[in-house]
Amino acid sequence: MSESFLGIKFMIDNYEVIVFMPIAFVLINTEIGSESEVVKALKDVEGVDEAYSVYGVYDIIAKVKADSMDKLKDIVTWRIRRLNKVRSTLTMIVIETG
Repeated sequence: MSESFLGIKFMIDNYEVIVFMPIAFVLINTEIGSESEVVKALKDVEGVDEAYSVYGVYDIIAKVKADSMDKLKDIVTWRIRRLNKVRSTLTMIVIETG
């Protein structure tokens, strides 16, 4: 098995099969002074691969991976956006890797 684009590529009975896994970057605004607390909470959210405090318009950027678009939507809507002290989010879905 090897990673290919946004998914996994493998062979079954001499057929190449590619399973695409959605990836998104979520930009997060938090309540003032709560960035570290939210980053720590994000690391416990299933599907959050990385989370960083950043300077600029947003306070945090998180990389999220999921098995499907529905699962990705659920992670952002029901887990990340509902974390204590998260004020707003902007989700950018990856369409191609470089």
